Amino acid sequence: MTLSTDHLSPVWSHMTMIQPVRGEGIYLYDEHGNRYVDFTCGIGVTNTGHCHPRVVAAIQAQAAKLLHGQMNVVISPTVVELSHKLNEVTPAHIDTFFFSNSGAEATEGAVKLARMATRRPNLIVFQGSFHGRTAQTMAMTTSKTVYRSGYQPLPAGVLVAPFPYSYKYGWDDEQTSDYCLNQLHLLLKTQTAPDETAAIVIEPVLGEGGYVPAPARFLQEVRELCRKHGIMFVADEVQTGFGRTGTLFCFEQAQIDPDIIIMAKGLGSGVPISCVASTRELMSHWLPGSHGGTYGGNALAAAAASATIDVIRDENLPGNAAAEGARLVDGLKRLQTQYPIIGDVRGRGLMIGVEFTNEGQPDGAAAALVQKACLEQHLLLLTCGTYGNIIRWIPPLIVNDAEIDAALTVFGHALAQTQETAVTA
Repeated sequence: MTLSTDHLSPVWSHMTMIQPVRGEGIYLYDEHGNRYVDFTCGIGVTNTGHCHPRVVAAIQAQAAKLLHGQMNVVISPTVVELSHKLNEVTPAHIDTFFFSNSGAEATEGAVKLARMATRRPNLIVFQGSFHGRTAQTMAMTTSKTVYRSGYQPLPAGVLVAPFPYSYKYGWDDEQTSDYCLNQLHLLLKTQTAPDETAAIVIEPVLGEGGYVPAPARFLQEVRELCRKHGIMFVADEVQTGFGRTGTLFCFEQAQIDPDIIIMAKGLGSGVPISCVASTRELMSHWLPGSHGGTYGGNALAAAAASATIDVIRDENLPGNAAAEGARLVDGLKRLQTQYPIIGDVRGRGLMIGVEFTNEGQPDGAAAALVQKACLEQHLLLLTCGTYGNIIRWIPPLIVNDAEIDAALTVFGHALAQTQETAVTA
């Protein structure tokens, strides 16, 4: 029986009112047996698909043994195991891990670590960023005013640099990178001196801000700038991590080595867990007791995360994301030639954005109509971007050719329906 949602807080926005009772692979099912193709992936969380058997088995086995042992009191063996597995899959210099519950919480932890290690106050983030909705992470989030409006004043010491969003600027990646790097250097001359800047925090692919990949050269030069001035380079891999972009972490594609990595979402296959990863040297600056949390290092969540890493590696999900992402992009670009409302198709792996424009201007209405038409055909897709004019594709990384092709067919029908609506309006 479907219950009324009257007792849930209205602060949650809802794309649908579907109440799924079961998930399997790329699909969600409601109580009536209706099947939905979930290409929202819990907003980039269920990278291994809904209820992957190996992850479920690990959770079930752990639930019968130990649900929680608080890290300040005891150390759960599953947490120790997870730290070793993460040490195997992160760059050689990243060898120490702090666990918490959400992306925002891990971002706050990373900021606190950077400030403690450098003894500097300020942060640099990028236009269009999304880092969370706690007070500190709201101050770092610039993708939409709705996440900040009504909560000012927010924590100080956060400066915003332009992100290399080539399509928006109308330039190629080289021109855009040149401009954005010049502006970053200017910011360090005019708003926060290097010796008062603790960290530069960047999403290698903008998430909520529009699914915009940062060019490799841009990331490389920001990394060198940080190294030159002793600024912590913090890679926010909350959404890009764990195979989503075709490599385990997106920063690998730029061949850079962050000082701090923020992980969440895909780490737990749906069980809440996040992580701040860094070097033992940096972590040693963190005074014992100056950061923590009741549930960080939860035994059950760590078991789910360990199983998730095993599945990602054993089934080569990053490789599948790269292959299926290329197939998806090819299909979307074919549709772009038929439907001029598609201004841009971009992304890495299975983190793909389709930007809708009308005479060069953002067209959020068209994106909403296409999203709605897809929903009517039981394909779940999310929008993003400052103007809500980008449809983001984030399917589970287990998706196959046939499933990608079927989704493209639905998307094509939705585009045709939207174009017909525009013509007759």
